[in-house]
Amino acid sequence: MLLTDLLTPDRIKIPLVSTSKDDLLDELVQIVGETTQVSDLSDVLRAVREREEVLSTGIGNGVAIPHGKSGGVPALALAAGVTREPIDFDALDGRPVNLFFLLVGPESAAGQHVKALSRISRLLRRESFRLRLGEAASADEFYRILHEAELS
Repeated sequence: MLLTDLLTPDRIKIPLVSTSKDDLLDELVQIVGETTQVSDLSDVLRAVREREEVLSTGIGNGVAIPHGKSGGVPALALAAGVTREPIDFDALDGRPVNLFFLLVGPESAAGQHVKALSRISRLLRRESFRLRLGEAASADEFYRILHEAELS
């Protein structure tokens, strides 16, 4: 499974407009809701917020991967985006975040969920990749950069 199988350009927003962690989570969940047949958007947002309360998904180096499992979404879905200015996301390294990937799915997709998180994390270890995504001028460019990185 490629991340670009879960992420389409219409689920990428550049720039994300939120300036707070809570608003950012809502904005990303809304993107999924606009592009996926979600039966209960509020439950998806609740699941993401609850997961965030356990431990911040700000993994460092300006990146956050908020995620959650909810019966409100029928299948694994990925959304992404870049803020113009980094925001405080309680990241593990204490630095603000500007690059976001949101992963949501039903409990029945737990195995795929973990594999997708691992794949995202592995790709984002490369500084040059993070920089290229952060500088993408459009959703199509962001998607192309991600797709090329997955195939290399």
